[in-house]
Amino acid sequence: RQHNTPGEWRSLVNPEHRDELDRVLRQHLHDSSHSFEAEYQMWHRDGHWVWIQCRGRVVQRDVHGRALRMVGTRMDISARKQAEADIAHLAFYDGLTNLPNRRLLLERLAHAVARSERGGYHGAVIFVDLDNFKSLNDTMGHDMGDQLLGLVARRLTQVTREVDTVARLGGDEFVILLDDLGASPEEAGNNAEFVCRKVLAALNAGYALGAYELRSTPSIGVVMFGGGEHTVNDLLRQADMAMYEAKAAGRNTFRFFDPRMQEALDEIAMLETDLRHALARKELLLHYQPIVDNDGRLSGVEALMRWRHPQRGLVFPGTFITQAEKSGIIVEFGEWALETACEQLVQWSARRDTAHLTIAVNVSARQFRQPEFTQRILQIIERTGANPRRLKLELTESMLLTDVEDLIHKMSMLKTHGVGFSLDDFGTGYSSLSYLKKLPIDQLKIDRSFVQDMLLTPHASSIVRTIVNLAQSMGLQVVAEGVETAEQWAALKKIGCGNFQGYLFARPGTIGDLRHWFAAVDDTASSVRSSHLSLVNPVP
Repeated sequence: RQHNTPGEWRSLVNPEHRDELDRVLRQHLHDSSHSFEAEYQMWHRDGHWVWIQCRGRVVQRDVHGRALRMVGTRMDISARKQAEADIAHLAFYDGLTNLPNRRLLLERLAHAVARSERGGYHGAVIFVDLDNFKSLNDTMGHDMGDQLLGLVARRLTQVTREVDTVARLGGDEFVILLDDLGASPEEAGNNAEFVCRKVLAALNAGYALGAYELRSTPSIGVVMFGGGEHTVNDLLRQADMAMYEAKAAGRNTFRFFDPRMQEALDEIAMLETDLRHALARKELLLHYQPIVDNDGRLSGVEALMRWRHPQRGLVFPGTFITQAEKSGIIVEFGEWALETACEQLVQWSARRDTAHLTIAVNVSARQFRQPEFTQRILQIIERTGANPRRLKLELTESMLLTDVEDLIHKMSMLKTHGVGFSLDDFGTGYSSLSYLKKLPIDQLKIDRSFVQDMLLTPHASSIVRTIVNLAQSMGLQVVAEGVETAEQWAALKKIGCGNFQGYLFARPGTIGDLRHWFAAVDDTASSVRSSHLSLVNPVP
């Protein structure tokens, strides 16, 4: 476009850009050693803004050094500017929901924390996780899951203020940043709770997705900030911890972060660190609890893992096995237990009075799901030279909940090599008779809770009798766990149970303790039968 009067083109420049344009131009007129360059918007005759890149330089001055003539070019760079804006948007916004992403959230959270420290007010970070979202994706497909996420994003935006930030971290995780909730912790906490209740109400309403009417619930964690120093990463981590507390409380609720959660997390982190060193430092050991027959004669043992911690002393499995399972360390621990048990079987095989004994070793679900599990077991047996027919692997009923066919395949392969299987804590988990018939197991173990209650409640007594009858009909051995009184032992023998384990006979102990038990095995059985040993206080 031609401009007829000097400065007419300047009137078309976006007012927001004129001051910067004038500054750059004045700088060039003062010193033309470098060319002039500026980017600004101009109003197009078709009624919209276009981006212009202007380059030029002074080519003639008068005797006083004043600029007389400039040459240069102007170029429409609107397409480039749009591309840059698109790239910037992708860098800071989620592509599916168009909400701020983690990067932009972290920037805004850092600014909010700094403002709260300067202004003396409080804010909150709310972590929202959709319950059972993975199940929706698996059953109805990712397209349906994406539609749900879009609707959730819209509802979260609707129940928050314009000054608040609703961000998507990824997957089904959203974060709401609430700024300036009040000057006092109480006021801010009440306001944050009000928002949480609005979020719960909004996300509990049904979702119309095509021909489907779906329902989804959230678990929400909240952490407050203000009145002290906070780091962005700590706030997100603490909100996440509070969210998991909400899940543990039954889901579809909210929980505020409590410093005790951090203490518990630190304790878990310290425990996991110690666990990772336990094998290298040779702190693990096996205790063995005898399993006896009807006459009280030793028929085998169950291997029970213990941890001799340098500060905590002897640590029992209930304290560390769950964390070992979560962290994956249980796979290494399980292989160590199997190898140690197999080495013990080899030692016992050299003696006539112990050669017949079996060792049962507990196998975790995570260990069993390892693709190379079967090969690893056979390698351990071959390396140690143990008799596989003296080794029993104890599985839990919960393992029947996932991929039963893979479970049966691995068990069958090991079974062909002579390895036996025992189903532990029978009656407390999931038992489908159709699967039970397919599983190549040798033994059912009655859970101790039924044994302890069988003389107290008809219900427990009926369960024990049913398990014994079921085992006999399927040609399986049955072991009663937790036998603590002679009366329980007598009642179990009367209904046909043939193997027993519990404090009535022996506590779990070291090999040294077990050798002493061997030496007195005949006297012990006789004593149990004649004197009805009293209840032994259980260990943790």
